[in-house]
Amino acid sequence: MYNNLCIIVPCYNEEKVIPEFYKRIKKVLEKLSISSEIIFINDGSSDHTETILNAIAEEDNSVKIISFSRNFGHQNAVTAGLNNCNTDLAVIIDVDLQDPPELIPDMIKTLKENEANMVYCIRKKRKGESYFKKKSAKLFYRFLNMFSEIKLPVDSGDFRIIDRNIITEFNRLHEKKKYIRGLVSWVGYKHVPFYYEREPRLAGETKYPLSKMVKFATSSMLYFSTKPLRIATMLGFLSVIFALGLTAWSIMGKIFGYTHADTGWTSLFVLITFFGGIQLITIGIIGAYVGNLFEEIKNRPEYIIKDKKNFD
Repeated sequence: MYNNLCIIVPCYNEEKVIPEFYKRIKKVLEKLSISSEIIFINDGSSDHTETILNAIAEEDNSVKIISFSRNFGHQNAVTAGLNNCNTDLAVIIDVDLQDPPELIPDMIKTLKENEANMVYCIRKKRKGESYFKKKSAKLFYRFLNMFSEIKLPVDSGDFRIIDRNIITEFNRLHEKKKYIRGLVSWVGYKHVPFYYEREPRLAGETKYPLSKMVKFATSSMLYFSTKPLRIATMLGFLSVIFALGLTAWSIMGKIFGYTHADTGWTSLFVLITFFGGIQLITIGIIGAYVGNLFEEIKNRPEYIIKDKKNFD
């Protein structure tokens, strides 16, 4: 039986949408039969986000505020919320209202009916997003699944509800660049999907432009899978086999007179470029993993909290 619920809301320069989000989420929570709280994480916003959140917290003791010393990123903001969550259930939701808070009661119902530990939301439609954004996101999830050690939900974002079992196990994971959607799946327990139509952003701009999407996809893949290293090793073996085969073909051609190896300057240039490219790709993949190890070894905190409000 669940006695309380926490809503975890990362915010970065969201002054235009916070009042409407708070109004809608409060209406939803007031109808629930369990006690609830909201944790807003101000991720180093440069607009009036912090001022607005502090004003809300002054009027409502059930609203808790965590403010970072600078912008540490969406995944670290969610991590901070989960690290400071003491309830039986937690909902992760963005403040831009693309994920309707009105779905939360049905998500709780789905969790109970299936005796599950997590309900993850899958987007049937993505309203208000460009064709490129939809296609690139679709490609990202399938590409990541191809490289992942475990099966990850396709077309699912961070919008989900998780129980205390998953929260506790997640808080034991200490890697620096967390891919939360993958980690909560890696933890295990029973997961069930919840299908919905994603709404367009209420106001403001997306915090995931193309450059951030590429960086997020790369770090997620490297932190969550070692398959790129195995692929690089396989490419190395294939290159060696190909080179040995070409050498044998050249020697046999000289013996039996069906080739003139000394005239093949174009093919030689192509082969050198080909093998050089494979080597550079392999070195790049290894370098990325070494860079990740360097970040872990430094053991810096995932985030720095400047201020907290309404925490006991």
